[in-house]
Amino acid sequence: MYRKPCTLLLLFAFLACQTGPATQTDTAENMSLRIAIAQIFCLDGDRSGNFRRIENALIRAKTEGADIVCFPEMAILGWVNPDAHERAFPIPGSDTERLGELARQYGVFIAIGLGEKDGDQLYDSAVLIDDQGEILLKHRKNNILSELMDPPYTPGSGVQVVDTKFGRIGMMICADTFLEELVAEMAELAPDLLLIPYGWAEHEDRWPKHANELEAVVVNTGKKVKTTVVGTDLVGEISKGPWAGYVYGGQSLAVDATGKVLVKLADRDSDLQILKISR
Repeated sequence: MYRKPCTLLLLFAFLACQTGPATQTDTAENMSLRIAIAQIFCLDGDRSGNFRRIENALIRAKTEGADIVCFPEMAILGWVNPDAHERAFPIPGSDTERLGELARQYGVFIAIGLGEKDGDQLYDSAVLIDDQGEILLKHRKNNILSELMDPPYTPGSGVQVVDTKFGRIGMMICADTFLEELVAEMAELAPDLLLIPYGWAEHEDRWPKHANELEAVVVNTGKKVKTTVVGTDLVGEISKGPWAGYVYGGQSLAVDATGKVLVKLADRDSDLQILKISR
């Protein structure tokens, strides 16, 4: 008379073992994700001011329910700023520790581009920091455009992804998306979401038309990788080097896996918009 309950218990135990615990990627399949695209003004070398603008964007993003906040390329010291050779920190280091504190304080993931000093080498890097302040992913820009800064950045190698509670996330940086072989490498890793900090600059009189080229690159990347892509651009002006006086035009955007534009931000002005993704 007591064998049937025992059999049922064993069956439930067997099924539980077969099913196993849910992975982070499994958990992400049926959730809604809110991504803040934080198109901020960056002043070359103004670490304190740029951090203030980063925190202001985090405050606004948090009030709008963001889970991930995406920032542009070299958002702390400015892109192709030769002073970064002396002022950038290692990763992990002072800048990422401060970003980690902000991520914990506001309870969000942060994706951001920043300079990285490693010995005598300077990298144009990007990190993904979780809401506990931990660095989940670091990417070093491969396609550094060496003619734009003397001495130039040191190039990185390859691309990576990381599995998170929001799914599999990858990162690239700006001109990396010009390299079809690197885009193909990312596609093989099959990210659920690709975050790309940009420093998209041109002469003032080329804007807003120059944003069409940025859009074309992001659309192509979304189609090739077959995923949602968020490209976050700077606002401001390059102050040194061959491109001194060039303007970052903003017009950050996100596209889906078909290349459809989901959201586009302001032309040459600070902006923050929320992209909502349902999985």
